[in-house]
Amino acid sequence: MNAVVEKDPLALGLGSLAAGVGFGGACLTAAQIVVGIFRARLDPALFRESAPDPLTAGLILAVGVGGGYGWYRSWALENIWQRGVIAVLAAVGAILVGFLAAPVDGFFGLAGLLVWLLLSIAFGVAGSRWADRGRGTEP
Repeated sequence: MNAVVEKDPLALGLGSLAAGVGFGGACLTAAQIVVGIFRARLDPALFRESAPDPLTAGLILAVGVGGGYGWYRSWALENIWQRGVIAVLAAVGAILVGFLAAPVDGFFGLAGLLVWLLLSIAFGVAGSRWADRGRGTEP
């Protein structure tokens, strides 16, 4: 016998927001890891030519993945305005999580960034599961 679980819009919205922030922040953190590897292996003159590209690409990817995933996960909400707000907040949150990775790099180096990347991915997965529970089941 299947129990019917009602939709919880708050859990759906917050879970979608958390998933977008986690996965988008992971994209920007991965770009910072690439820059850290370039910085360690390349000549400083070559580094200045190649380093801005991964960060710009990571920033654009973080906004796209964060906003897109927040929009996608909140699909069960009927109000398109709420979905848009969730998508924008997820994109901004992804940028903030990525920017918070910079001090982690300064204090703990590449290993700290890898841990930050794994924590961001875990936060995204937890948020996605929360959004799934908030979506509920229909009879």
